[in-house]
Amino acid sequence: MSTNHDDVRDFLVSRRARVRPEQVGLPAGANRRVAGLRRGEVAMLADVSVEYYSRLERGSLSGVSEGVLHAIAGALLLDDAERDHLFDLARAANASPVRAARRRSTTPKTLRPGLQYALDAFTGGPAFIRNDRLDVLGANALGRALYADLFRKTERPNLARAAFLDREWSDAFYPDWDLAADQSVAILRAAAGHDPHDRELQDLVGELSTRSPEFRTKWGAHDVRRHGTGEKHFVHPVVGALDLLFEGSRLMGDPALSFLLYTAEPGSPTADALRLLGSLDATERRDAAHAADPAAADGRA
Repeated sequence: MSTNHDDVRDFLVSRRARVRPEQVGLPAGANRRVAGLRRGEVAMLADVSVEYYSRLERGSLSGVSEGVLHAIAGALLLDDAERDHLFDLARAANASPVRAARRRSTTPKTLRPGLQYALDAFTGGPAFIRNDRLDVLGANALGRALYADLFRKTERPNLARAAFLDREWSDAFYPDWDLAADQSVAILRAAAGHDPHDRELQDLVGELSTRSPEFRTKWGAHDVRRHGTGEKHFVHPVVGALDLLFEGSRLMGDPALSFLLYTAEPGSPTADALRLLGSLDATERRDAAHAADPAAADGRA
């Protein structure tokens, strides 16, 4: 039996509350008692009965057709990420327990050697591979240097946990903490819609909800987002401000994982800062290797 009724209901209610009547060609009126659209207005725009839409908004997406989902998405002015989320919620509502278990079993917890080799081969900027729970499963040298404070604490840092529970680090690392936190929550929310049965994700959300009031508030907004391309802004404790471009994509062989590359505009201060970060990191790793085994580090072993 599906367990995502509450998520369906809260998502649809939150999206309906966000749409103003004038955005969809309806009169606003002076005596409206609800924020955004009424249920009947959404039903009219989607060309379904009020009773049927009310059933959907109560959280029951069982048996809903793709045509109706597209119509609801259009009526609520959903963007691409929100539309995908609605379809994910519907698929989860109709998935059998066997299919859900099969999907959970395909999420890798470590990287194949070839993936780590691919990361190491990219030297133009930080690169890492993460899952939908924002666990960093592997990184290249610059990626580890970028998140050095996190990798010193654990070999598999979780970016959401660090953002909300390690505020000394995240407040300094993110020049706009609120934006970075919103993005992390929106990625987790999309992941929860894709697989509401992911026990590790449920545990992470439960932990963050218990320990962070800010996370609870943002989680309740039901915002989702894609993480395909854009800009990232960091303040590294050693080299300072970094204004990076990022490109992200799903791995064909492991679709539960995302490969992210950060680059800097050639000739920019960030490009200079990355070169410095790489040089400092190489020196630090060489010194650590020398301290551990002086003969091997000097090539005499």
